[in-house]
Amino acid sequence: MSTATSPARHFPVVIIGAGINGIGTFRDLSLQGVDCLLIDRGDFCSGASESSSRLMHGGLKYLETGEFRLVRQSAEERNILLRNAPHFVTPLETALPVRSWFGGIVPSIKRFLGLKAKLNDRGAIITKLGLTMYDAFGRRFRTMPVHRFIGGRRARAELKGLDPAITAVGLYYEARLDHAERLGLELVLDALKDNPGSEARSYTKVRSAAGGAIEIEDVLTGAREWVRGDVVVNAGGAWIDGVNAALGLNTRHMGGTKGSHVVVDHPELLAALGGRMVYFGSADGRVNLLYPFKGRVLIGSTDIPVAHPDEARVSEEEIAYMIGVVAEVFPKIVIRRDDVVYAFCGVRPLPNADVDDPGAISRDHSIAEERLPGTDVPVLSLIGGKWTTYRGFSEEVTDRILPRLGRARRASTAALPIGGGTAFPKDAAGRQRLVRELAETAGGPEAVGERLLRRYGTRARPIAEAIRASDGRTLNAAPDHHVAEIAWIAANEQVRTADDILRRRTDLALSGRVTPVLSDEVEAIRLAAA
Repeated sequence: MSTATSPARHFPVVIIGAGINGIGTFRDLSLQGVDCLLIDRGDFCSGASESSSRLMHGGLKYLETGEFRLVRQSAEERNILLRNAPHFVTPLETALPVRSWFGGIVPSIKRFLGLKAKLNDRGAIITKLGLTMYDAFGRRFRTMPVHRFIGGRRARAELKGLDPAITAVGLYYEARLDHAERLGLELVLDALKDNPGSEARSYTKVRSAAGGAIEIEDVLTGAREWVRGDVVVNAGGAWIDGVNAALGLNTRHMGGTKGSHVVVDHPELLAALGGRMVYFGSADGRVNLLYPFKGRVLIGSTDIPVAHPDEARVSEEEIAYMIGVVAEVFPKIVIRRDDVVYAFCGVRPLPNADVDDPGAISRDHSIAEERLPGTDVPVLSLIGGKWTTYRGFSEEVTDRILPRLGRARRASTAALPIGGGTAFPKDAAGRQRLVRELAETAGGPEAVGERLLRRYGTRARPIAEAIRASDGRTLNAAPDHHVAEIAWIAANEQVRTADDILRRRTDLALSGRVTPVLSDEVEAIRLAAA
């Protein structure tokens, strides 16, 4: 067993936590030629990063609290991701229901001034002002149309079953993130390709620190070793204070809240949405959303303070709330508990704050700095942030680290395609040509090529070749997935458990299809490919 006096491997930067902020920093630093070690006690993007609303959005609601810098950055980063990851990030028309003309003016002014106010009616004037500002903040790298309004009659024709009390609907665009976990994985793989001197290890946790060295342990094998870094980045999300404790630091940076979502199989609700997201303020003052997701509907979310992130679970009360709140927009559409095919939650990495309303805690990001005990080695704790702004946040962290290493930035990730977004077709004709190419390579119909492109972008080519080289068998429990496809993932995408495949490399769990039979089938393939 290793000890504090054992030789410790050196990396210029050690990053603890492979959620999207840690992965983004790993990718940016590796691009600069900095050798990094990235570790996570679970799989890549297995914490809060796999439990978001799966949106790349500018944060319209942050205008109400005057967080203009955050809105601007969010809108710009959303537009960048639409360009750099077109295989996973796509435009999503969004409907914002309005119930009055003048509602919300006074509460909005109070919230803007930092005063407490419950805002449960965002009228047409407030909504119009907000959407106009939103368009202005998103004008850089603009890739989507500006907002428009439609009247209640037209809205009810386009959104079947919409509450008759809704007088108008504001329409604008956000972006959906079809497979967050794969986007995170592809960033890791891109980083390793750019810099073979970097390493990424899943299921690896921090045990202790001594003399400037950090003891890490593989939680699946029990193997331990010591490593050293010139800079340590704590990207542990809601677990930042726990990671710092393992490093010998006593911090109280975090005060996370639980956000839960459900996925429902409800054809009537799916049809009513007409391909749009509905983003609405509910009677209790919260902002909720529902949108089409993999042939079903995703509903979210809650915002509940949690003291211990490991104990966060989706409660039956939350499920009841989320399926019940839909009636505020579509009063005649009834959703039952057995329509829920999947429920998930994550703990937002928010800063510690003494507030009555968890929704009032800023979603902006910051960096706290300490030192490893007895050394000058900085420990940078990445507080806050969200999927949409991960690239910009990672760039800020990288630019803070590079001078400490005596290095200068040599490349930017702003115009860098991600994974399967590289050389992705720019128009429908090019996309169709690639679909036919993938289908021909796999030796199947165009439907196979379409599925592969949707799942993997341009990274689908070697998977299509693997299917062609195999006997063409598909999974018994999920016949739209090939055995060779799962085997290729297991062999090439840093998979260590069947759960990695079911929950993060594929959307089998998200689409509510995981059963013991499917789990056993995938595990057998994983073991055979190992």
